[in-house]
Amino acid sequence: MDALSLTTLLTAALVAGWVDAVVGGGGLLLLPALLVAAPGVPVATALGTNKLAAIFGTSTAAVTYARRTKLDWAVAGPAAGLAVVTAGLGAALAGAVPGSAYRPVVLVVLVAVAVFVLARPSLGVVSSPRRTPRRVVVAVAVAGLGIALYDGLIGPGTGTFLVLAFTAILGSDFVHASAMAKVVNAGTNLGALVVFGLTGHVWWALGAAMAVCNVVGAAVGARMALRRGAGFVRVVLLVVVLALVVRLGYDQWVAG
Repeated sequence: MDALSLTTLLTAALVAGWVDAVVGGGGLLLLPALLVAAPGVPVATALGTNKLAAIFGTSTAAVTYARRTKLDWAVAGPAAGLAVVTAGLGAALAGAVPGSAYRPVVLVVLVAVAVFVLARPSLGVVSSPRRTPRRVVVAVAVAGLGIALYDGLIGPGTGTFLVLAFTAILGSDFVHASAMAKVVNAGTNLGALVVFGLTGHVWWALGAAMAVCNVVGAAVGARMALRRGAGFVRVVLLVVVLALVVRLGYDQWVAG
């Protein structure tokens, strides 16, 4: 790999760490960067290398949030535990599901999310707790099973989906939802990385170099989210969702 490609990947890892720490969706930057910088790389290898970088970034963000804000461990803990197993299963199936099967569904969900957030300006900006035992179970299942499976299979946007799930189901504000999302996302990254590593789909040296940059971006992003608050996270969330819609739309109708 030439110096320009390596520099591009390291820069993408830095920015992706920041985006992931604030609201998720860093894979939207890092996966395409890997595929462009290393033409012909198997998709599973790109996913696995991305997971190696991402697990350090999400773990750094999770620790930063845990030190500075109150985490709902009754939700984040069980969801993260489930996520390790479920994301590992998704990683084992990666490549078996064609992109054409999931992209339309994800696109519809993302557009609905954007409309939902825009139509409810107070969503996630002001905490409106709706935490009941039943909602806790639903939140754990959605995050630890459904979204974790998606992360193992596909990846990009996982953190964003987690933030929205905790906000919509539990009434958390975006900052506390992001904090829980990082814990669960660390679990999904771990489960997927183990499977990709065991099947030889990780470029360890490159992934380690990207991980250093991802950690720096994640540390900065988490501190900015905590300092600037839920309104800032909401703006970044909308930008990331729009970018995901554009990216997946391009894959669906232009790239094929």
